[in-house]
Amino acid sequence: MDARFTAEQDEIRRTVREVLAARCGPEDVRAAVRTDAGYDPALWATLAKQLGLPGLALPEDYGGVGCTITELALASEEVGRGPALSPLLSTAVLAAPLLLALGTEDQRAELLPRIASGELTAALAVPGTALATALALVGGNRGDWVGGGRAGGVQARRVRGAWRLYGEAGQVLDGHSAGLLLVAAHAGGFARSRTLLFLVRDAGLRTRQTALDVTRPRARVRLRDVEAELLGEDGADVPGALAAVGNRAAAVLACEAVGAADRVLERTVEYVGQREQFGRAIGSFQAVKHRLADVYVSVQTARSAAYYAAWAAGQGEPVGGLALAQALEALRTAAAEGIQLHGGIGFTWEHEAHLFFKRAAGDELLFGPVHRLRAHAADAAGLFEGREVAV
Repeated sequence: MDARFTAEQDEIRRTVREVLAARCGPEDVRAAVRTDAGYDPALWATLAKQLGLPGLALPEDYGGVGCTITELALASEEVGRGPALSPLLSTAVLAAPLLLALGTEDQRAELLPRIASGELTAALAVPGTALATALALVGGNRGDWVGGGRAGGVQARRVRGAWRLYGEAGQVLDGHSAGLLLVAAHAGGFARSRTLLFLVRDAGLRTRQTALDVTRPRARVRLRDVEAELLGEDGADVPGALAAVGNRAAAVLACEAVGAADRVLERTVEYVGQREQFGRAIGSFQAVKHRLADVYVSVQTARSAAYYAAWAAGQGEPVGGLALAQALEALRTAAAEGIQLHGGIGFTWEHEAHLFFKRAAGDELLFGPVHRLRAHAADAAGLFEGREVAV
């Protein structure tokens, strides 16, 4: 692994940071939250059409840029510094790789160029609250989370040659505004039980949910005998594809969390250099220096893990979940210290430090929590197999 960034990677980071610095201040974020889509469509158009972020990791044959997951992760780090509200995670990190891995040639040719251009947004819908399980981040992915038999989950059945879906999916990121849904469903009853993915263009009833993290909009999707198109071929390894996407997504999320943590630390250091007590800046107190030094070490450690995970994802090494755990912990620590060191103003809901604290908590609810991410990584590595544990 070459730890140095290429000139192209440095240019991606610089360009994304400049655009977001001009258009993603605290007031811009709050205004975007209040829109129907939950993000600023004009900013998304800029990120898609001018910077090409949705197609950054897609092949050139499908209208993409042809970069690796590393470039997408570096761009996401800058997005996390905003935090910039956009459907980048749901569309480019979760949905597009599944279309690329499982879709037929006709499906890829139809949908991926529209995703790469930003014209089409997409979302992954899994039953209930099983997103982290479906992505194999907190446990083995055998497909049982999708619901079996006739009860629970999302069920798929063929009616006169067409697939119909019935069930409910919660925690669908950007599900209320996405133009295309990728829905995981159980098919085959008990005799030929299997998990399949379907393309749903008319998703029926979608309800935007009230979430702890308002910068990560999500929806509940109710499917009542909705017509769907099978993604790829019947018999494809859907759980395996979801696990592979989950590893890549965890690496991207880790970089995004590192960007957010770095931004909180930056703003906190700036503030303690201005706020005075007893006639001197509180940043000059040794205790404050120690606390911020601990946060700095935590952020830098998480950054190293996230960069390695982004590179390793391209090599098929499943370390994304472990890097995500490190990054979410660093973000939570940085945001908590930021709130404390901002004093009375930091404890108000209106202060931007709370956006980052809620982002850390919200991502743990969606993709974690941290201790389960680490426990699954330890189990997958066989860390405690055949060994006695001292008591």
